[in-house]
Amino acid sequence: MKTDVAYNQLVDVERRRQEANRKAQMNFRCVIALLTVATVLLAATALHILLTPKVSSSHPAPSSSLRPHRGESCSDPCTIVVVESIPEGLVFNSSTTHPTIFQAWLNLMGEARSSIDIASFYWTLTNEDTGTHEPTANQGETVLKTLAEVSGKLSVRIAVNTPQGSQPQADLRLLNDSGADIRTVNVRELTSGVLHTKFWVVDKKHIYIGSANMDWRSLTQVKELGVVVYNCSCLAADLGKIFEAYWLLGDSQSIPSPWPKSFATLYNKDTPLQLPLNSTPSNVYLSSSPPSFCAAGRTPDLQSILSVMEDAESFIYIAVMNYLPTMEFSHPKRYWADIDTQLRRVGYEKRVKVRLLISCWASTQPVMFPFLKSLASVYDPKSRLDIQVRLFVVPASPKQKEIPFARVNHNKYMVTDKIAYIGTSNWSGDYFVNTAGSALVVNQTASQSSEPTVQSQLKAVFERDWDSAYSTPLTRLSNHKDLC
Repeated sequence: MKTDVAYNQLVDVERRRQEANRKAQMNFRCVIALLTVATVLLAATALHILLTPKVSSSHPAPSSSLRPHRGESCSDPCTIVVVESIPEGLVFNSSTTHPTIFQAWLNLMGEARSSIDIASFYWTLTNEDTGTHEPTANQGETVLKTLAEVSGKLSVRIAVNTPQGSQPQADLRLLNDSGADIRTVNVRELTSGVLHTKFWVVDKKHIYIGSANMDWRSLTQVKELGVVVYNCSCLAADLGKIFEAYWLLGDSQSIPSPWPKSFATLYNKDTPLQLPLNSTPSNVYLSSSPPSFCAAGRTPDLQSILSVMEDAESFIYIAVMNYLPTMEFSHPKRYWADIDTQLRRVGYEKRVKVRLLISCWASTQPVMFPFLKSLASVYDPKSRLDIQVRLFVVPASPKQKEIPFARVNHNKYMVTDKIAYIGTSNWSGDYFVNTAGSALVVNQTASQSSEPTVQSQLKAVFERDWDSAYSTPLTRLSNHKDLC
């Protein structure tokens, strides 16, 4: 026997077996590698699907945003209209005018086919509470009568702050008797604040938001500003979520933690809703306060204000009734400087021009003036520090002075070189920490349309008021008793 041949054959067989094993192992490793890659790709795809907002066929995928992140887009033909209430006897030497809030509310009720939801602070649309028999209450009475008529035909829901003490309730009783569904929200018990919001959602596609209360004075005796957006179901649905939060709170009288997913939003300061407003590309979102009322994704109102200021590069114009770096209603007294510090910071670090137009009237708190004077002292043209404050006084005849809580500039908006902010809150800490409010934020910096932007319209309103005869510079020597 030739052992060497047999051995060589065994070696050859073993070599072939090992080679086959190596090939099999290589093939096995390739299969494992391919399976691993496929598993990773499938997992990544699933994660992408879970994290990517679903966009309906009527809402095409968004184009690139003006901001670092991308928001969902909306193809609705949204129309936005700035609306104002100019008090009786207040005359401007200016061509800047807008439709009235009274007409806007009538239009919304006229457009309504199925539902009207209103979030409100209080209701005094007749002047029975004043006993003045004031003829200018007729607009408020018309709104109340019209709303009572539609309450018997459509779904009308009203979320209102729980009335306190002797606060008039005749309007609410009338609407309830007419078929409206009313829920009172006891924000005092929930957060020690009030429901200060003022907005409408009609047919889940039209909205109003602004400074005007459901008060006859808000139509004829108080200066107000807001916006109406028509045919904008995507935006109306998001504002509807804020209303539904109030509606839930009115029933449960407790704050969910966390809020159910149905209240969450995709739209905020980082991922705004992209939509056409008056055929102009716009980035839009709604903010809300207090933070405990904000479901997942909602930008708290204070963060919205600070963000708008941070984004400004040239100017910040602010028109609000009250401005106080304090917790206005807290006991013991508390300092609260979030907004004040941001204004000083951007004024100094970015040399942004800051203008504040603050109301001066019978109910103005004297403590507001030292804080405003301090802010106004940050002015030195040589150092390019430019913060200025003016007081706006709505004149009143002897007869008009008899009307309580009237003759005041009640505006609550801010406009910068980039953004328009239309809110419902006064500017002191309580309104952002404890009180329920809301705001619409609009960025139209990509506009190449001939249509005026919301930002340009608010800027024109501010400059009209700032330069008017009703505006007075606040100086170190200004005395509120002489001015208000």
